[in-house]
Amino acid sequence: MAGYLDQYGAGEDKRENFIRNSILVAVLSIAVLALGIYLFRTFPETRTTKAFLNLVRARDYTGAYTSWGCATPCPGYAYDKFLEDWGPKSEGASNPVLRITDSESCGNGVMVTVNVSQGRQEKLFVEKGTKALSFSPVPVCPGKGPWSIMIHRTVGKLRWIFY
Repeated sequence: MAGYLDQYGAGEDKRENFIRNSILVAVLSIAVLALGIYLFRTFPETRTTKAFLNLVRARDYTGAYTSWGCATPCPGYAYDKFLEDWGPKSEGASNPVLRITDSESCGNGVMVTVNVSQGRQEKLFVEKGTKALSFSPVPVCPGKGPWSIMIHRTVGKLRWIFY
């Protein structure tokens, strides 16, 4: 005959497994969410740059100049100068690559590295609010600490999957 306390503690193992699995799922979900936020935080600015590069590739220089942020002629960047940099007579125009190789959040914008041709690489700066393109004023984002640089050089390289 079974005793009154024979079944005491029988549900403890199930409860412990449930709690352990719930904590594991929560931690993994938070890690995947954080990775997704990190990888996609520069996506809108990268998409703007990609649209600009597609216009240059299609030789729509007027549209590319407009997407640069110059709907009317820019005071510091005339259309003739734009054509020297991106037009048919620019360096590497005969064999353009026009490929985004890196993007990094930098202050109030995103610094996007573009391989224009085999020997030419440009760093473009896309403002977060207006999505206006310009050449980056600095080669490297200022104020980045060693941890930030390490994370960008390791985890940030996963962005290549989406470029």
